[in-house]
Amino acid sequence: QVQLVESGGGLVQAGGSLRLSCAASGSFFRISTMGWYRQAPGKQRELVATITSSDTTNYADSVKGRFTISRANAKNTVYLQMNELKPEDTAVYYCNAEGVITTAWARENYWGQGTQVTVSS
Repeated sequence: QVQLVESGGGLVQAGGSLRLSCAASGSFFRISTMGWYRQAPGKQRELVATITSSDTTNYADSVKGRFTISRANAKNTVYLQMNELKPEDTAVYYCNAEGVITTAWARENYWGQGTQVTVSS
């Protein structure tokens, strides 16, 4: 019932920039936190950045100062502005939404399908 749709991935040269978008939709879902995670081939999925309903942000040390997460006020949408991209940023980036299903007040986590980011040297 809850769907996350990501966009904005692609191929970019080292030092370039990309902007990822994620839109969450669904009925009876109240989002507390949205964020971005990434998974490189053969690696575990890791946190990139999160943003709460109160606009508190959290970043992985590896991206701090280069990436910026933001949230649209009008809808359940988050963005990840990625600057000064490095080859080690290459991964599938996944959008995540944490919240509650209001009909049952059950806390749930949802994941998008992922979008590929490839940074060439």
